[in-house]
Amino acid sequence: MRPSERWDCAGDVLTASGRPVAFSLDATDDPLFGHRLRLAENGRGRWIVLMYRANPVVRPLRPLLRLTRDDGRRELFVLPGAGQGAACWLGFLPADAAAIDLAIDERSGFVLERVGLRSEASVFAECLRVRPLRAISAFYQRLRRNERRTRDILRGSCGVTPVANFADWARRRTRADAAPVPEGRAVRLVMPAGPADAERVAATIASLKAQRYAVWRLVVGWSEAGVAILTDDARIAQRVWPASACLGDLLNGDSALALLAPGDTLDPDALAILVRALAEPDRPQMVYADAQGEGPDPTPALKPDWSPDLALTTAYPGTPTLYAGGLLERLKAVPLGAPDAFAVRLGLAAVYHAGRDEVAHVPRVLARVAPPPPDSAERHAAILQTHLTETRRPARVEAHPTGFDLLWALPEPPPLASVVIPSRDRLDLIRVAADGVLNGTDYPAIELVIVDNGSTDPAVLAHYETLRRDPRVRLLSCPGPFNFSAMINAGVAASRGDVVVLLNNDVAVLREDWLSALVRQACRPEIGAVGAKLLYADGTLQHAGVVVGLGGRAGHILRRRPADTPGMLGRMRVAHEVSAVTAACLAVGRAKFDAVGGLDADNFAVDFNDVDFCLRLAAAGYRTLWTPRAVMAHLESTSRGPAVGAARKRFEAEADRFVARWRDTIRHDPYYHPDLSLTTFGEDLE
Repeated sequence: MRPSERWDCAGDVLTASGRPVAFSLDATDDPLFGHRLRLAENGRGRWIVLMYRANPVVRPLRPLLRLTRDDGRRELFVLPGAGQGAACWLGFLPADAAAIDLAIDERSGFVLERVGLRSEASVFAECLRVRPLRAISAFYQRLRRNERRTRDILRGSCGVTPVANFADWARRRTRADAAPVPEGRAVRLVMPAGPADAERVAATIASLKAQRYAVWRLVVGWSEAGVAILTDDARIAQRVWPASACLGDLLNGDSALALLAPGDTLDPDALAILVRALAEPDRPQMVYADAQGEGPDPTPALKPDWSPDLALTTAYPGTPTLYAGGLLERLKAVPLGAPDAFAVRLGLAAVYHAGRDEVAHVPRVLARVAPPPPDSAERHAAILQTHLTETRRPARVEAHPTGFDLLWALPEPPPLASVVIPSRDRLDLIRVAADGVLNGTDYPAIELVIVDNGSTDPAVLAHYETLRRDPRVRLLSCPGPFNFSAMINAGVAASRGDVVVLLNNDVAVLREDWLSALVRQACRPEIGAVGAKLLYADGTLQHAGVVVGLGGRAGHILRRRPADTPGMLGRMRVAHEVSAVTAACLAVGRAKFDAVGGLDADNFAVDFNDVDFCLRLAAAGYRTLWTPRAVMAHLESTSRGPAVGAARKRFEAEADRFVARWRDTIRHDPYYHPDLSLTTFGEDLE
């Protein structure tokens, strides 16, 4: 982006009703925050609205905004991505705001379109109108002079949109693709169809003819002979679906492939964007984008970056997906088989043939997709089970009321699992946690290691003497200032299991199969940390995976939502990849724990140690999983209580170190869509 040399301002009133203000965006010498935003009038003590656009790119980095105060203090804000072409952010400028600096992804063609200012009264009034109870809470926090909490409540109420309102939200943010149309690569489109699909096939063809990228050829494979639609486009061939053939027989030398279903319609920019993504520096060989369902208020499928476990059970890449290069060569041998099952077979083959660095996601809605048949989940499950059997993979498909999940086999014999619990006093907690592990768990090979941080309660010490009689229990003394990471590392070092399970003392077992669910995942060679589904006492979600960047650092997604919340793409019903999981209940192979040096006790004694640990596992090549099969109750930090005073200063220092170490991951959590809000803990739009 070129720095502005003059004041510029859009003439329209901003969507969020901010009054437009003239601005300039000037270059700086800062290697990261390379642009400084200057306003033509004083914005201190007011709310600012930024509207900016960017082109869709593979693995985009969210913009960062750094606010510097008069006394030199700095605050960092992670702004929304511009997945649909543009984004809008609402933030507060304190009375002592001295400078506003931006870090942008230079690949994206970032352009700041408009800047607006709003009074605090107008934001409070909007909050009172849309979320009256939150307005009361914000006013209370303002009286307490808790600026951060006030700001977060107001921004979460006025700057965030429920995903159910996606259509209207996207309409205000969608921008046409401005990049040149790429040249050269021939795209083969394959569409299996049945006799009743003629009208839907015609709709799909109409969307293809409207593509800016014109180097495509379509094969419509009819399930019966004598069926066809009229077309005079030489790029379209119609034939009976060759069930006995392989995918390679349909390609005819084409260098890229996309699969369509009758009724799928592509955005006019779709093929141009997908083909351009294949030419990104990391040369992906499979590129997919987001989609919407049909209807007046369609549900969006805002997809994560490549998530193989999620793809196995949900086939989430779907339409539109483009295969190319070496991956396409490896897929040529996939048998076509029955036309109504080919999409699932191709998707499963892609999961097992695609390397982790060969798949890319364009975070933009580029298609409207036809609804799946009513029996699609059952058919998918049956095909997956056949695939697992034929490839001799140690897993089986298991149905549940809302779909199905994969049940990976435990090794024989099951490995010893060492459960490590740091604790201090609080008999009410450690008694419940220890009893659940020892007597409420069906796993056959358990070792319990309690790392005691200087308990003095006689009742707790007496309970320890009772526990010592169980040969499965080990007690380790670890006195001194509370350092969760050091205690965990000491407990793991003293344990004997091939799998170690980190467990808080304020966690209670709810289902006896929790440990089996964790261990069967942790034993997979490619998996690092495995986290559990943790519930508050009222039964709502406490932990369903960690999003890096949520709340500006890292946070639990979907907190306080109903326990059966399906989540985007239905992912809360199945085991799937996340960037991190909480150490309140975390399983990992001992060798993997040791390979990355355990928890970082020097930099993250109390907070962020689990997230940092998972991210270091990812850097070493391991994926982190969350599974809904391991269900526990968690009282969350009951032993420690809230961080205030010196504890708050320690928390902020650890937070700053975490941000410095993992800044790029904070700007783009690969398993969380860049259009989703980092302000609220739900899957909302920002």
